[in-house]
Amino acid sequence: MTGLSGRLGVLAAAALLVSHGAASAALPEAVRAMIDAAIATGDEGKVRTVAELARVTNPADVAEIDAMLAEFETAVAARKQAEAEAKLAKIRSAGLFDNWSGKGEFGAFRATGNSSNTGITTGLAVSRKGIAWRHNLTGRVDYQRANGVTTREQFLARYEPNVKISDRFYAYALAQYERDRFQGFSGRYAISGGIGYQALKKDDVQLALKVGPAYRVTDFVDGRVESRIAGLIGVDFDWSITDRLKLTQDTNAVAEAGGSAIAIIDSRNTTLDLITGLNATISSKLTARFSYAIEYDSNPPPGAVQTDTLTRVTLVYDF
Repeated sequence: MTGLSGRLGVLAAAALLVSHGAASAALPEAVRAMIDAAIATGDEGKVRTVAELARVTNPADVAEIDAMLAEFETAVAARKQAEAEAKLAKIRSAGLFDNWSGKGEFGAFRATGNSSNTGITTGLAVSRKGIAWRHNLTGRVDYQRANGVTTREQFLARYEPNVKISDRFYAYALAQYERDRFQGFSGRYAISGGIGYQALKKDDVQLALKVGPAYRVTDFVDGRVESRIAGLIGVDFDWSITDRLKLTQDTNAVAEAGGSAIAIIDSRNTTLDLITGLNATISSKLTARFSYAIEYDSNPPPGAVQTDTLTRVTLVYDF
């Protein structure tokens, strides 16, 4: 009996030690409350930071901390999946005039080159995103008139649809109209189509490239009309420097050539539109924008210079 009692005592002591060890390994309430508070914010970065800190300070409770983190990540993944499915369902059921968003812009400009003046500028851009298709429409007017004389009158209208081919590649089409009598043309029409590539696709940095053939018709102010085969190269770059500050870079280059395949080598005219902008968020709907544009024409009409610049300061309203 004595031996049996001794063995039972040893087992009881071992059980007590195990029980004490399990109790000591329980996650402290203060740490649990800290993790729960981070989870309540829904901020994935904050939750991971707090969980990592809890692991370092409570190495005996890593398994429990990891379990809390895994439960949170599972809930986040389920929520994102539900949101994505709801978004797709909304897109599929959308009518022709649904799912459009846009930006309206108004402000002032300073021009140099074929005209040197200050005036008002206004622009409108609307877009519609579907599952694979995206439609972009853009319009802009720069205008200045003083003492009954118009010294700046530039119009631009552009429609560009594109469709996804893969996660990175897309096909685009483009139809564009320009008017700038001070650059020497009363109308310039261009159509293009080709391939685009999303080179960078991050939350804070995006870079898209596109290239394709083009056809352009120019009505000059002296009555001449020229139509030429061309090639188009486009670069769109967006960098969100901070939550409230964003840098944009849009470049379109069109290289004209003669009307045959040989003319691709014997080029006639190249135009380059380069716009660098800096956006500062004022509110959820309002943004202040400063931009600098260079418009280059390698073979302008007689009496016109090759390079125009436009400095714009505008307010942009999102809708």
